[in-house]
Amino acid sequence: MNRRSTAEPVYEERGLDGDAHLEFLHRISGRLAVADPLNEVLGQIVEFLNDVVGADSCFIYVLEDDQLVLRASKNPHPEAVGNLRIPLGDGITGWVAQNREGVAISGGAMRDKRFRTFSQLPEDGFEAFLSVPILAGGRLIGVLNLQHRQCHEHSQQETKLVSTIGHLVGAEIERARLDSEVAKLTGQLATRKLIERAKGILQRDLGFTEEQSYLKLQQESRRRRMPMKQVAEAVVLSDDLRRAQSEK
Repeated sequence: MNRRSTAEPVYEERGLDGDAHLEFLHRISGRLAVADPLNEVLGQIVEFLNDVVGADSCFIYVLEDDQLVLRASKNPHPEAVGNLRIPLGDGITGWVAQNREGVAISGGAMRDKRFRTFSQLPEDGFEAFLSVPILAGGRLIGVLNLQHRQCHEHSQQETKLVSTIGHLVGAEIERARLDSEVAKLTGQLATRKLIERAKGILQRDLGFTEEQSYLKLQQESRRRRMPMKQVAEAVVLSDDLRRAQSEK
C-alpha cells in the first residue's frame, strides 16, 4: 500500500481535495459576491485560509500609495491592522510585491536574506513562509502571506490554491476601490450642484456676483468651522422653507 507523502497539503488531510476543494473556492466566491465591506471580506478570507491550510499566521497586505498596508490578519496583534506599512522591496513581503513572484520557504524562513522583523508584529519564531502576490488585471494589488511555526512543505496544489484565492481577493479589492471612487465622485458632483444652487440664491436675494457669492459661502464656512457643503445646505434649506411658507 502506498503511503502518503509528507509533502501533501494539510487541507487534504482535512478532506478538502477534489470536490471539497472546489466547494471551498465556491464559498469564498460567494462571500465576495455578497459585497460585504472589504475589511469584513478580507477577515473572512483569513479565517478560511487558517482553517483550511492550518497556518499559524495569515496576513493580507494591500498596496496603497506605493506601500503595503496590513489590512487583515490571523494573529494576536490586531492593533497592527491598518497601521503596519511595508515599502516595496522591504523584507520577503516587499520582495514578493516588487518582483510579483511568490516565495515558498519550507524551513528556516527567518534565516532567509530577504527576511526582516517588524516591531509591530512580534510573532513567535516561525520556520515556514508562503507569500504570493495579489494581482488583478496584471496590476499588483497586494500580498498574501501564510506562516508556520514548524517546518512545512508547501505542495504545488497548496500554492495554487493560495494563489487562486489571491486572484479572487485582488478582483474584490479592485471592485471595492472602484465603488469607493464612484461614490466619491458622486458625492463631489452632488456637493458642487448644492454650492451652485446656494450661490444662485445669494445672487438673487443679495445682488451678489457669482464670485462674491462663492466667497460669502467660503467665509461662512471658515467662521462657523463647518464644511462649505453644510453652509450651502443651510442656504438652500432656508430658501426652500421660505418658498413653502409663501405658497400657503
